[in-house]
Amino acid sequence: MLTVASISRSFGDNRVLDGVSFEVRPGRMTGFLGANGSGKTTTMRIVLGVLAAQGGSVTWHGEPVTGQVRQRFGYMPEERGLYPKMGVGEQIQWLGRLHGLNRDTARRNTARLLEQLELGHRAGDRLEELSLGNQQRAQIAAALVHDPVLLILDEPFSGLDPIAVETVLGVLRERASAGVPVLFSSHQLSLVERLCDDVVIISGGKITASGARDELRARYGTPRFELVVDSDAGWVRDVPGIRVVDVDGSRAVFEPLAPDADQAVLETALRKGPVRGFSPVVPTLDEIFMEAI
Repeated sequence: MLTVASISRSFGDNRVLDGVSFEVRPGRMTGFLGANGSGKTTTMRIVLGVLAAQGGSVTWHGEPVTGQVRQRFGYMPEERGLYPKMGVGEQIQWLGRLHGLNRDTARRNTARLLEQLELGHRAGDRLEELSLGNQQRAQIAAALVHDPVLLILDEPFSGLDPIAVETVLGVLRERASAGVPVLFSSHQLSLVERLCDDVVIISGGKITASGARDELRARYGTPRFELVVDSDAGWVRDVPGIRVVDVDGSRAVFEPLAPDADQAVLETALRKGPVRGFSPVVPTLDEIFMEAI
């Protein structure tokens, strides 16, 4: 398990991180969310040892993270860092060797990853000959080639079309199911919502929310209910103790403002006729994110 505990970092008078703490647990995918300039990339770079924290600590399974341990981490930066004029397969193998793999293992891992990411037929091409989406897949292969014990991915889905996204999701889920902790940032909250087990939200260099995705859904967001009836649901506007969010024909969404107001709506609906649906509305990750920041 990766534990980030109260890390801080300033650049001149600008305090970029202020007591940032969270965990990335084995076998779980953790979405690291924040607006531009919130401190996500700085945090990742401190975990990887690219930057030094000015306070706090980063530990791996309870022990300080050494250079030897970091060599076993996998990292994909937001800015593509591969060599454009070098062959795709050749440089991924080379990066595997830099991480300590022998030649045969690096070759075997590279071939397997490129096939999984549907790039096997482009292994001999120079990186610059690939589309931006395929370059992103190659960058992901480079982060995975040495079978890392921890994955840190900065905007891994950037530039990917929906089919490529599904391909990458499959590869990442496979790693997580094998017990690898995965930390990734993304501005595509709908993807994060589908993929992540845990969520960490950072704003202004501070953690404003963290926890399991479903726990955050229960903790954040104003309680809302959806009612579906056979006829027009406009009558809900006349029920006291609620705020109507939306009415669309036979469907209505409302917020109870008084105790048991939701039950009052349901009882009224049952008196008027059949009720086809009545359930809480689960807040989306977009809504949780906006409330948390």
